[in-house]
Amino acid sequence: MLFEKPLILLCLLTISIILSIDIINSSSNTLVESANAQTTLDSIRDLQNGTAESTVYRSLIVKLLANNLEDRLNKSAAILEITSRLPELKNVSYANSIDPTLHGIPQDLDIEKRKIAQDILAADRDFQVIFFLLPNGDMYMEEPYSNQQNLTRNNFAFRDYYKGAVSTGDTYLGNVIISASSGLPQATMAVPIYSASNNSNSDNATSLSGVWVGGLNLTVFSESLQSLNLTNEERIVYVDQHGQKIADSDKELLFNGNQNESFSHLQSFKNAIKGESGSIIEVINGTNMRILFEPVKFYGTTWVVLLIQPYYSENNATSLATNTVMQSSLVAGREEQEQEEVFIAQNTSMSAPAPVRHPGQPSHEVVFALQLR
Repeated sequence: MLFEKPLILLCLLTISIILSIDIINSSSNTLVESANAQTTLDSIRDLQNGTAESTVYRSLIVKLLANNLEDRLNKSAAILEITSRLPELKNVSYANSIDPTLHGIPQDLDIEKRKIAQDILAADRDFQVIFFLLPNGDMYMEEPYSNQQNLTRNNFAFRDYYKGAVSTGDTYLGNVIISASSGLPQATMAVPIYSASNNSNSDNATSLSGVWVGGLNLTVFSESLQSLNLTNEERIVYVDQHGQKIADSDKELLFNGNQNESFSHLQSFKNAIKGESGSIIEVINGTNMRILFEPVKFYGTTWVVLLIQPYYSENNATSLATNTVMQSSLVAGREEQEQEEVFIAQNTSMSAPAPVRHPGQPSHEVVFALQLR
């Protein structure tokens, strides 16, 4: 107990340092230094305002986004890992108070854990939920508490994030799933917690105290992409290791029931999962598309950034330009003809010409006079 408060203060100080820095140091071999979210978006906007038509610049945009996404994941993981070492998370004093109808302990129990979870949610907007699982996968507590109330089950040992964290003894990033508490797509990050007697991944069955879990707010990731204001039918998506969409720059495609969209069939995705980056021409819905791809590595998991845009070959581009000129000429011709018709209508009578017979002219020889206005 003597060292608990200094340890808590140290952990909180470390978290504040993590949240205050703009970037997490990347390898010196990377093409572009990783920036925080706002810096990355500002850089991309600058590129868009310049010669962003170049594939080179688009490749740089994809790299910036990949670096930024990796930094965000590392930041969130660091917060979970640091707080998992707090004494308040080492014990589950109220495990006997778990109520299946509440899907965990009551709201007024283990306030220390709930307060830590609330502080994380307030500090890191990328998280939308924080919860604690017992070693057997039973739900112990969740914040916000309203999410705990909305749960439809009490045990989560079947989830890949639980299995991954327990089997590896390390931080694990799970697949995109539909959250049991919110009903929304969610990627989940889990950190195993071990008792003080053994803090390694050996003999996990006896030393595991629980699993500290954070659900990522995928809406925030999509909002970051949507703020880029992409043009020319461009689209950027984040996808998980199975090709499942995580975030989308296109609001309509994100909210029109297309949330479970998969890109696993694309060769660009398959290349990125292997650690490759580059661009490739692929057919999507019958249309040739240029896809730029970049892997995002986090522990043993790889996510992917894809930039998708229509592809026009040189011949197609020439044909498109020719058609545009021809269409412009036709439009100009129609406008000129319409102007002539208006001029004639304005300067002539709209009624039928009246017959006129000159003096001495036979009645069968009649001329029709067109009266000018």
